[in-house]
Amino acid sequence: MKHLSILFGLTLSCLFATYIVSCGTREADEADPVALVSTEPTAGSTINANRIITVTFDDIPENVSVNVGIVKKSGTTVTISGPFNPGVLTLKITWADGFQTLTYTVATPTSVAGEPIPELEPEIIPEPEPIIPDGMVLIPEGEFQMGSNDGNADNDEQPVHTVHIDAFYIDANEVTNGEFKDFVLANPAWQKDLINDRFADGNYLNDWNGNNYPLGQRDHPVRYVSWYAAMAYAVWVDKRLPTEAEWEKASRGGLKRKQYPWGNGINFNRANYGKNIGQTTPVGEYPPNDYGVYDIAGNVWEWCLDGYEIDFYANSPRRNPTAGANNVEEIVNDFENIVDFRVLRGGGWNSEPEWLRVSNRHGTSPAYAGIGALGFRCAKSVSP
Repeated sequence: MKHLSILFGLTLSCLFATYIVSCGTREADEADPVALVSTEPTAGSTINANRIITVTFDDIPENVSVNVGIVKKSGTTVTISGPFNPGVLTLKITWADGFQTLTYTVATPTSVAGEPIPELEPEIIPEPEPIIPDGMVLIPEGEFQMGSNDGNADNDEQPVHTVHIDAFYIDANEVTNGEFKDFVLANPAWQKDLINDRFADGNYLNDWNGNNYPLGQRDHPVRYVSWYAAMAYAVWVDKRLPTEAEWEKASRGGLKRKQYPWGNGINFNRANYGKNIGQTTPVGEYPPNDYGVYDIAGNVWEWCLDGYEIDFYANSPRRNPTAGANNVEEIVNDFENIVDFRVLRGGGWNSEPEWLRVSNRHGTSPAYAGIGALGFRCAKSVSP
């Protein structure tokens, strides 16, 4: 019995010792939470908008975040910088072991005596880059010299005058037979056999068989097209024709005082003209100008939006001129009722070299469909 008592006592002693050791180990393993010790300036202070708030902890805090400002951590120190908006500033600091809310008053530039506070400059938000529509190129806003005083310039190209054009888009290529076929199939009133006589002469789509363009010429520019039909197509694709000034700016490709889109010389490697090929060529076969516009000289003449006035340059508005109207919308919204001559530019596959000059002008009836070298390309305003 005595031995059993001794054994029982030893067992209780071991269990008690084990409990004490384990409890001591658990307490030693549990680290104290990181606590915020101080702030500079102290909460409740009045601060200026650019004041940096410094927060000190008793150990290195983890996962520090704030609801206002920019936070930076260096060891046990955290800084929060603005600029902060004038008025009451409620600053919530959160870290892995807790959070703290600090309140300050952010002064206006005159509310803290003896402490100059710089005024905040308004944030300049850059305008987003425009999204260029498929198949078009952006022609930048700016001024250019329109017209020509060269010895071979016609009277209607004079005088040279400064024109400011807002940014706009223009088709990189002339409208093709394939694209125009999609239009007439969707709009039967503009088909060759159904078009109103007011809107086209007898040559309209002369090389087509009904609604079919010539075999193998899907990618050739559509030709034998009246101004009315070109306008109707442009409206259908949510575009318009370029104004004469837009067309010339796009044709010049950013070059100054040059006769052609690429410079002052011309040869058959640059464009389709002079009956060298004997017909149109697929769009994009010749090098583009510096704006990325193809075939703007040669292949087919191109209709422009505004009216042809032989002496328009003498009194042309300086900004976004549109002959025969105050703005492009007037023409687009009422194009079927227009009867005045319209502008043609660029020359065609059967044209003499001088007709391909960037400043050369021509005008004719909007119902005229040409004799095999009359097409168009579309434009679109960057801002509606």
